[in-house]
Amino acid sequence: MNEENLFEPVPTDDEEVGVEKKLRPGTLREFIGQRRLVDNLRVAIESARQRDDVLDHILFSGMPGLGKTTLANLISTEMDVHLRTTSGPILQKGKDIVGLLTDLGRGDVLFIDEIHRMSTESEEYLYSAMEDYAVDIVLDHGPDARSFRISVEPFTLVGATTREGLLSEPFRSRFGITEKLELYPPSDLREIILRSAEVLSCSIGAEAARILAERCRGTPRYANRFLRRIRDVAQYRSENNVDRLELSSADVMEGLQRLGVDEHGLDRVDRKILEVLLSHNQPVGLKTLAVSVGEEERTVEDVYEPYLIQRGMLLRTPRGRRASARAEECYAPLASGDRLTEEGVHQQEFRLP
Repeated sequence: MNEENLFEPVPTDDEEVGVEKKLRPGTLREFIGQRRLVDNLRVAIESARQRDDVLDHILFSGMPGLGKTTLANLISTEMDVHLRTTSGPILQKGKDIVGLLTDLGRGDVLFIDEIHRMSTESEEYLYSAMEDYAVDIVLDHGPDARSFRISVEPFTLVGATTREGLLSEPFRSRFGITEKLELYPPSDLREIILRSAEVLSCSIGAEAARILAERCRGTPRYANRFLRRIRDVAQYRSENNVDRLELSSADVMEGLQRLGVDEHGLDRVDRKILEVLLSHNQPVGLKTLAVSVGEEERTVEDVYEPYLIQRGMLLRTPRGRRASARAEECYAPLASGDRLTEEGVHQQEFRLP
């Protein structure tokens, strides 16, 4: 594997990538939400800068889309160092890690997304690098085996994971700073939406921003993605007049309806999950649930379940998953075994609060 391939591939949709980058904050001061975490980072960064020292290794955990990658970028910006980005699934050989580490300068940030998916071999190579800034290389095998140590520049490893429990204890303990990102409250998401609307050269009313903030799963990534699609709806309805789009509550409602997002913030897959659970009189196992909705087990567990649990719709028991009383109340037609069409869902649930 070439070292160049260890870094994240560039998505083919350059325009979409450009929009994503524009919506990201440029400094920690501009970062909205996660106030305790950001304040702790600011203290650590400023202290390291005053000592002219390298920042401690940092582990971010939390659901996808909460800002782990953005924070890694901001850390390198605040420390005025280079950022190298890669991901855990492609780091399977120890030599992959050695190639990355020897390419880093003093204080540089190495960001590994999905760090829990690294191989054990790659993880073990990082142990000595994180503590002693050196890597031990073993050549040959058996009686001819010999090892030598390669020194690397002091660096900061920033790891991001959606499943912190899968990291080994020796590895996790080597991070000096560990922070968990939580779902964003609607008030923070509203601020993010208002800022993103400005970046996208449009405006959104206070009520429209509130409606959208309450239905984007507590996640900035969804908020920005929904906002861009709602902007498309408004542009289409204004007959391509894009001088200064004004997004109304009606635009938000129509955009969400087209995306299949209902008044509880649930999308089609969420409702499929609830339909499966409501149609059973007993808890359902994760494997059965994943097969029933046509998603991978990891996707159900990491992406859909946390939000359903947070909304009080799903309960995890020792025997499996089951729908809550609130789910039965909100989605009564599903509980009675009647399959709602998308039109039926929207007729029942899409209305201005």
